[in-house]
Amino acid sequence: MISILSTEDADKFRRLNVGSILELSLIAPSSFEDRRLSTQLTPNSSCVIDATVENIVRTPKTLKITFFAHNLESLIDGVIFNPKPYMIHQFPKNERAFFSGKAVLEQGRWTMVHPIKISAIGSLVPIYKTPLRADVMRRLIEKYISIDNLVTDGLPEPIAKELYGVHFPDFPQPLSEEQIHALKFAELYDYMRRLRLKRRYHPTLYKASGDAKSWSKTLPFTLTRDQQNAIHDIAHDLRGENAARRMIVGDVGSGKTMVILASVVLMYPYRSILMAPTTILAAQLFEEAQKYLPHLKIALITNATKKGSLEAFDFIIGTHALLYRELPEAALVMVDEQHRFGTAQRHALSRLSENNSPPHFLQFSATPIPRTQAMIDSAHIDVSLIQQTPFTKNITTRIIHKPDFSTLLEHIRSEVSQEHQVLIVYPLVEQSENINYQSIDEARGFWEGKFSNVYVTHGKDKEKEEVLREFRDKGTILLATTVVEVGISLPRLTTVIIVGAERLGLSTLHQLRGRVSRTGLQGYCYLYTNTSGKNERLEAFSTCMSGFDIAALDLKFRSSGDLLEGSIQSGKKLRWVDIGEDEEIVREVKEYLGTVRPEPVER
Repeated sequence: MISILSTEDADKFRRLNVGSILELSLIAPSSFEDRRLSTQLTPNSSCVIDATVENIVRTPKTLKITFFAHNLESLIDGVIFNPKPYMIHQFPKNERAFFSGKAVLEQGRWTMVHPIKISAIGSLVPIYKTPLRADVMRRLIEKYISIDNLVTDGLPEPIAKELYGVHFPDFPQPLSEEQIHALKFAELYDYMRRLRLKRRYHPTLYKASGDAKSWSKTLPFTLTRDQQNAIHDIAHDLRGENAARRMIVGDVGSGKTMVILASVVLMYPYRSILMAPTTILAAQLFEEAQKYLPHLKIALITNATKKGSLEAFDFIIGTHALLYRELPEAALVMVDEQHRFGTAQRHALSRLSENNSPPHFLQFSATPIPRTQAMIDSAHIDVSLIQQTPFTKNITTRIIHKPDFSTLLEHIRSEVSQEHQVLIVYPLVEQSENINYQSIDEARGFWEGKFSNVYVTHGKDKEKEEVLREFRDKGTILLATTVVEVGISLPRLTTVIIVGAERLGLSTLHQLRGRVSRTGLQGYCYLYTNTSGKNERLEAFSTCMSGFDIAALDLKFRSSGDLLEGSIQSGKKLRWVDIGEDEEIVREVKEYLGTVRPEPVER
């Protein structure tokens, strides 16, 4: 759109950080100056009079003017406080002109505060808060914002009419529900259209021919409906003409590992590669793959693995060590916990295998995003959500304070006596004056004195993966930081205690709570806080178990969460749309986008 503008106007668009007429229309006026001739005066409101200056008096701190308002047929006093010397020349005696100012009624007499002479009347003048001068911005809006231009830019006519009315109303009033809906619709349409235009399709020679349905019948359990739907989506992608680009987002404990393995089955006899963020996760995935894909040759690649040819393997699982290996041709490349890798690392893996044809690419994440966000992202990349879990998790969540500590201690003793494990998450490793909570270093002496087999780890611990493995087999209590948010499976873990819970985002709390009750045991999550009074955020979290609902709650309670790793967070914030609340409008825009083929928009 910018290409049709004059050089001067294109520069103004850039200063406003907008790239189209549609985007310009989203800058709504903050208010209006009513320059229509007043038929009556309203206290503390602006007014416009057609008046003759009958008298003017200057005092040390004021300039007082007596007007005869012809349109009101009455005398009105005007007053300017702390006038500049030039102002007296704007009110020559006996001159008739139009004046605008604020009407004030005091002791039955009308006064116009800070009157100014205006050249034209009869219109509503929009006031915009932008980097441009007020008159320049108004001329830009008048020049480009029309119903025809907005329809040409892709909007449905009813939305275009509402947006036009935002800038050129018949009378000043707050934005109506219809206008707010139009602003949200237009903003989402513009954003999702840009995402869709960024998407690239790459024809591939790799077509899946595997039978995941037959394989799933050999499993000792039944896959959930969401798992089956995700596998169906992936199968459709892998059999298509273009290389797949899909993100599979699963809730904590939703069984995305089985979806990964089903993808490998679909792609066989072609080779698949999977990159995981830690050695522990890679090893767990390797064990699961060996168990459920016994007919395939599977390799595990870590920093400790000796280098050698990988040509003989059907499925290669590894950490970032894969980036430094010579990998054979692969038809499917997958990344687990994709948000834990940098963009450059993900791209490097997709280019690593020596292919003549582009491989299919799947990203997996156990950090749920709001369903609304998933719908928006689907304009750029295909998205599957796995919301169900293989079994209902029975986890009791409680907010506790210092007086509850003795009861908590009894609970821990009870769980340990049943050979269950307890995780205590501290906000920091060493003592800090800035945080009103114990650190791991301060607390470990207490726990080691009360219980045996207490293990300690944190983010800077180079041996953390070994510590977690040993704790899984021998430990009773693990003291850690949020390093365990995503990591090793701990089948005997039934209790997590999160110290300073109010300091963490809800999605992080959900990940930590998801560590317990992985095998159906009764689970407990204690949110320990020193803050007094009711904590609405933690209260809401304690009654909600769905990661996707919690992701929406996180958006509601914080202006910017740790959720949106995509382009909304890294780019401009949405001005009108509330990702947590506007699911219906997102669905409406998505359906509309499916009916139109918007032209590329230049930036």
